[in-house]
Amino acid sequence: MALAFDEFGRPFIIIREQEQKARVRGIEAQKANIMAAKAVARILRTSLGPKGMDKMLQSPDGDVTISNDGATILEQMDVDNQIGKLMVELSRSQDYEIGDGTTGVVVTAGALLEQAELLLDRGIHPIRIAEGYEMASKIAVEHLSNIATKFEFSSTNIEPLVQTCMTTLSSKIVSRCKRKLAEIAVKAVLAVADLERRDVNLDLIKVEGKVGGKLEDTELIEGIIVDKDMSHPQMPKRIENAKIAILTCPFEPPKPKTKHKVDIDTVEKFESLREQERKYFDEMVQLCKDAGATLVICQWGFDDEANHLLMNRGLPAVRWVGGVELELIAIATALLVITGGRIVPRFQELTPDKLGNAGLVREKSFGTTKDRMLYIEQCSNSRAVTIFIRGGNKMIIEETKRSIHDALCVARNLIRNNAIVYGGGSAEISMSLVVDAAADKIPGVEQYAMRAFAEALDAVPMALAENSGLQPIDTLTAVKAQQVKEKNPHLGIDCNNVGTNDMKEQNVFETLIGKQQQILLATQVVKMILKIDDVITPSSY
Repeated sequence: MALAFDEFGRPFIIIREQEQKARVRGIEAQKANIMAAKAVARILRTSLGPKGMDKMLQSPDGDVTISNDGATILEQMDVDNQIGKLMVELSRSQDYEIGDGTTGVVVTAGALLEQAELLLDRGIHPIRIAEGYEMASKIAVEHLSNIATKFEFSSTNIEPLVQTCMTTLSSKIVSRCKRKLAEIAVKAVLAVADLERRDVNLDLIKVEGKVGGKLEDTELIEGIIVDKDMSHPQMPKRIENAKIAILTCPFEPPKPKTKHKVDIDTVEKFESLREQERKYFDEMVQLCKDAGATLVICQWGFDDEANHLLMNRGLPAVRWVGGVELELIAIATALLVITGGRIVPRFQELTPDKLGNAGLVREKSFGTTKDRMLYIEQCSNSRAVTIFIRGGNKMIIEETKRSIHDALCVARNLIRNNAIVYGGGSAEISMSLVVDAAADKIPGVEQYAMRAFAEALDAVPMALAENSGLQPIDTLTAVKAQQVKEKNPHLGIDCNNVGTNDMKEQNVFETLIGKQQQILLATQVVKMILKIDDVITPSSY
């Protein structure tokens, strides 16, 4: 694209390959952008809430994904429109920062843009709309802090954390097991959390899945599970008080880095070469034995000669273990931060103080499928744990992994900030009432944008009611009137037909920072879209 001037000095733009491109300006550009964003939000709207529908997505290579996680749906969708991609980034940002609320943030942004379109039709300038939205979002976020509730928890009292994680899992496929999965997620987070610093490293939690069994068989392992088995079938399947050598060097003779060739023309030369190779293997195994190792875990493979020698010397071994698993094993089996459980790159550097310690290492078989996995348990440092998911097929396991990830993120956020607001659309309704009341005190055109913001906040409880089979408008107006009458910000949509609208009684919680981030992110993206007034795209879009 280049800027040029005609003979009268008036500027005009020259676009490369402009015959293949289209250009939209002004109000038309803004409406086109709003239409694209609304289309994406409309797709996710039906996935919101505990009764939300799932989406089936098929990749170009035929893989099928079934999910109602907003970030996953948008990640898998093939979105060509640039504004559509911006909505994908919005959902991804919410997932990265908070881990939950990925559907709600897109639905909120879509509702804000829908209301903005009505204001544009009335002749209000986009900048004034954006300023009004900014004022309204500040009022809404501040009101969230006012209605938030704080609770205390500890390693012995995890019930508040479990209840909040259950709210997250209630909208997933795994909702029938939400109590057990929520407890597993909370215990996993507390195992790796630093409560004094209010920090959680989720990288220390490994989520592993295996097809077969029931969802109820999902368990938390205080240690590491590796999807490998012993390298030789005759090696022991159970090792107690294991001393683990964690190696990144292969069991094989050293290879020269230059081009080389060996001519073997006699039996004696072959025997000499074979003896030299056996000597190398023997030395490597002996170095492991001298260090006191009772189990070798190696990142690389080794051939039958080394495998047979390890078995004869009584040294169980596991091969082809990935780098991430090696690091987790090293963290879990370290006695202290400085000593024990060190990853060793050379056999000569292997010493007793670099060995990892585990109370029990066992190989477990699953039914008649001959699938085997290695359990490393009773570790000296339990700051690395594994959530082992079972399910009837691959799709169930993958969706459970996504659900568990959301629950882990919610528990992490509560450790960082233990403030909660009540769900079921109650927070949105309360914010809507406050913003609507605040708009009456604003003298400028921004008051129309603030009322539109309040109207857009009602989109979330309305979608919850609609997805639950209720009359959306009747249900929303009834709850709104009840909130005003009783001055109770905990009243929301009774999606599960429990018989009460009080989300406090239903134990439906959401994290304060998650809800605030949702409002702020949606407002920022909407402001960005409203300020775009010139779009140059390929005409095929």
